[in-house]
Amino acid sequence: MLTIHAEPQGLRRPVLILAWGGWNDAAEAATTAARYLATSLHAEKFAEIDPEEFYHFGLSRPTVRFRAGSETERELVWPATEFSIAQSPGLARDVIVGVAIEPHLKWKAYCAAVLELARRCEVTLVLTLGALLAEVPHTRPVRLVGGASDPELAARLGLRPTRYEGPTGIVGVLTSISRERGFATASLWANVPHYISGIENPKATRTLLERVLPLLGATLDLGDLDEAVKQFDANLAEIVAQNAKIAGYVRKLESRDAEAQAAAAPPAPGSDLPPAAELVAEIEQFLRQQRPE
Repeated sequence: MLTIHAEPQGLRRPVLILAWGGWNDAAEAATTAARYLATSLHAEKFAEIDPEEFYHFGLSRPTVRFRAGSETERELVWPATEFSIAQSPGLARDVIVGVAIEPHLKWKAYCAAVLELARRCEVTLVLTLGALLAEVPHTRPVRLVGGASDPELAARLGLRPTRYEGPTGIVGVLTSISRERGFATASLWANVPHYISGIENPKATRTLLERVLPLLGATLDLGDLDEAVKQFDANLAEIVAQNAKIAGYVRKLESRDAEAQAAAAPPAPGSDLPPAAELVAEIEQFLRQQRPE
C-alpha cells in the first residue's frame, strides 16, 4: 500500500501536513493551501499510497494526459496519495506534505498507511488542514477553528476550539487515530461562506498558510495570493452592489457575526436568514462572466 521511493536522510523534527479534497475541503481552500506550500518550498515527491484498495474509481476516476515532452504518448494518472518533502536550511524543521482526494474505502487501513509513513520519517507533528461551510460573511476576516493535542500548540496556532458533534471526514478520523497512536496532532479548519462554496476561495487559503508558516519557521512571498484575494473581494463587492437580494443576505450575516464577536462566541444557526441556495447560481454565473476568454 505505502511505497517510499527514497528514504529521507538527516530529518529535523518533521511535521506532516495533510489535506484531502472533497467533504473536508470547502472551496478547495485546504488542498490549495497544501499544494501551494509544497510548491513554494520546492518539496520533492518521495512516497505514495497506492489507490487500489481505497478508492471507488467510478467516483474518483483516473485521468489520461500526454506524457511530458510528448504530443502522442499518453499516460494514466491515478488518484494516489502523494507525499513530498522539503528539507531546506531556511526551514526550522523539515516539512512533509500529503495531498489526496478523500478515500472511499477502508479508512482504518488507509490511516494506518499514512501513520506508517509518519513513523518511518519520525514525524513529530501531524497537522491536518480542512475547510468547512459556515454562515459567515465574505466581508469579515476568515475564522479558523480546530484543535491540538497540546494546549501550548493550540495557543500558538490561535485556535478557537470547536464544539462540533456529528459526521466527520478522513481529517477527523486520521487526527483521532494519530492521537491514539501517540502522535502530537493539530487540525486547522477555515470557515468558508456557504453561499460562495462553489468557487475557489484564496482568502481562506491564505489564512491557513499564514497560520501554518510560523510553525515551520518559514517565510514565503504570498504576493500572488494577495492579488487573487484582491480580485476575489472586488468581484464579490461588485456582485453585492448589483444585487439587492445578495446585499441584504450579506448584511444579515454581518449583523449576526458582529453580535457573535461581541459575545465571544461563534454565530449560532438561525432561521432569520433567507436560504442561500438561490443566491449561489447568481454569484457563480457572475464570476464565470469575469473570467477572460
